[in-house]
Amino acid sequence: MAAAGVWTSLLLMAGITAAVGLCRRWTRRRLRSRQRLGAFLLEMFSTFQVCACTNELCLLGNAEPKPHAALTLTYGFTVLHGLTLTGSMCNPCGTLQAAWGGGMPVKMSGLKIAAQFVAAVLARVFMDFIWSLEMAEPHSGALSQGCSNPMQTTEMQAFCIELLFSVVFQLSVLRVESVNPKYKVHLIALLITMLVYAGGNLTGAIFNPALAFSLHADCFYDKFLSYSLVYWIAPSLGTILVAFIWDEILPRIS
Repeated sequence: MAAAGVWTSLLLMAGITAAVGLCRRWTRRRLRSRQRLGAFLLEMFSTFQVCACTNELCLLGNAEPKPHAALTLTYGFTVLHGLTLTGSMCNPCGTLQAAWGGGMPVKMSGLKIAAQFVAAVLARVFMDFIWSLEMAEPHSGALSQGCSNPMQTTEMQAFCIELLFSVVFQLSVLRVESVNPKYKVHLIALLITMLVYAGGNLTGAIFNPALAFSLHADCFYDKFLSYSLVYWIAPSLGTILVAFIWDEILPRIS
């Protein structure tokens, strides 16, 4: 892959991040009195950034040197998301966990989950339009790939991997809540990069239902039951398991 194509993709993702930052700032200033609409838009813009950038990052998986370039970009953009999207979940599982623990009202959690899936669809539509322009080498043929089939193992193994990764991720997020935000974002980014390295070649290591739908919408259309089981039900069950352990079991042990 040519370096020029990689730099074009990086500039595109930087532009998306800047645009989302402006939208989030406008929302905070203009919709202070309309909390529900403001919360919906903030979550939608934030999730849009994550989904759009990750869609583009997936095209850079073959950038040289492999897999170091892809892992470095994963770490870097995860840190960027953590620094620029403060206060947003961008993951239905994180929202579900907050609702389970009583930290978020049920109506608000439902609103945010709806915003996350709306953003997932919008991000996919937007990236399809950008790819159709073929501004960079990685965009050539991106629309003709259809279902890229991220599951390179059996359905049961994929289910277990996504469930396990969701448990590890959500437990880690709870564990580092008290860590200084400057260090916390790097710890989370390092964890995500490690999980992508460990299971990215098997399931994509997504553990985010909205992001999975944005990345592999065609796969959900072709094999809805299999993909909903692996990329929606498995991470959700992992989140519920973590919430139960954190709220019910650990307090009794300590």
